[in-house]
Amino acid sequence: MNLFKRMFGIILLASVFFPGASLLRAQQDEPPPVPQDEPKPAARTNPLSGSQDENPENPNVDPDALQADYTPLTGMQNATLGIPQIRHSYWVPGFQYGGNVQSSNYNQPGSTGWYVDNYIIGNVSLLEAWSRDTLSLNYSGGENISTGSGGGGNSQYHELAASNVYQKDRWLIQLFENFSYLPQTSFGFGGGTNLGVPGVGGVGINVPGAGNGYIPNQSIYAGLGPRYSNFGGLQITYNFTRRSSITVSGADGILHFIDPGNIDTNSIVATIGYNYALTREDSIGLVYGFSAYHYPGIPEAYGNHTASVGYARKITGRLALRLLAGPQITTFRVPVGNQTQQINAYFNVGLVYGLENGSIALNYVHSLNGGSGVVIGSSLDQVNATATRRLTRVWTGNLNFGFAHNGTVNSGVTSVATYDSYYFGGGLNRPIGRYMNVSLAYTGSLGTTNNPGCTGAGCNPSNYYNTVTVNFQAHTRPFILP
Repeated sequence: MNLFKRMFGIILLASVFFPGASLLRAQQDEPPPVPQDEPKPAARTNPLSGSQDENPENPNVDPDALQADYTPLTGMQNATLGIPQIRHSYWVPGFQYGGNVQSSNYNQPGSTGWYVDNYIIGNVSLLEAWSRDTLSLNYSGGENISTGSGGGGNSQYHELAASNVYQKDRWLIQLFENFSYLPQTSFGFGGGTNLGVPGVGGVGINVPGAGNGYIPNQSIYAGLGPRYSNFGGLQITYNFTRRSSITVSGADGILHFIDPGNIDTNSIVATIGYNYALTREDSIGLVYGFSAYHYPGIPEAYGNHTASVGYARKITGRLALRLLAGPQITTFRVPVGNQTQQINAYFNVGLVYGLENGSIALNYVHSLNGGSGVVIGSSLDQVNATATRRLTRVWTGNLNFGFAHNGTVNSGVTSVATYDSYYFGGGLNRPIGRYMNVSLAYTGSLGTTNNPGCTGAGCNPSNYYNTVTVNFQAHTRPFILP
């Protein structure tokens, strides 16, 4: 029940079924707002994870005519190359099969051979656009059927990404929700295929994710078994002038494991920032952020204060860059040694670069984090990189890499236990006809730790897995909404 109390998705779904009662819908007959800047010309590109032109069956979205990304520099969400122009509101259902053929841990005695996780999934993507209000919803849900003694057993599978964006005059109000129920960590899950992406791949409008410094992190491979995570929030931006604005946001996150032996995490994040546009492409900002991490049944808790200077550069369809850096102060509810706080640095970098036939994306964060269900808080360094390229008229390839270094929180008087996690691989995908697509990917995963006190199946000094992912999706034509 606590899960549903925390989910902001109720607000988003309510605006689907009761649009007439929504404050956002109430403004639909008013004249359009005054633009904050001159309109930018449409750009032609193949944006990362949103290459709608790979599936030309959806006439309701023009992938080549991108609008400027309105995500503020000091907000929580990652910047994108742009927003596809919407011709109609629509919804589309689909079906998906994903197969993860995975090797057991080579370094764990008695765990040899291969097993298969079969994902039988239903998908739905919905886009409802009014004059000032846009609702995007992507959902995938079904069952994971695992075979072999090395598998983790049968479990459910659910992923949801939803947002509601309202613009009027000087106001920009954003609601966003990201929920997942997975049988394993989300770090590297899906191998670059649509198995790790909610909704009907290539048809729905992707919801920008929150920066790595905010979402409940799962980057330690020692955390075992099914888990659900949720991150939902509200973000409000007010424009003082065409150049300056203020952004206030708040969000709530959870990471909860079904099996015993892992550490659940509850988090609260709040930020306030000032944005200033130097040019049409460049902006700077100042942001203060506070995050708190609590662990049910455990007395320790952390409060994290961050003051950052930011810079962003956006060229629609070509470049989205965001840099944030500054000091952070972490306070301990239960003193470590004789210390009650520590001072560290904070970095958050996001880059997406659009090429003529592909794109490159890179994200890096250095910050306090919840501990991934394995430790009570961690100092996190995480890098994620993805490159996509159109190889032929129908085939597209991708390369993926991720690295995370987690060290236990300390004040310089205790030893640090570290956990390093890597994934690397690549894949191919192509459409089949107008309403189907198939993809094949390989992912290698490696986890290491120097913690002698870590026990259990996931705590060997080195864990290595191979995963081959086969993913097939089929869907109907999009259904136009009035």
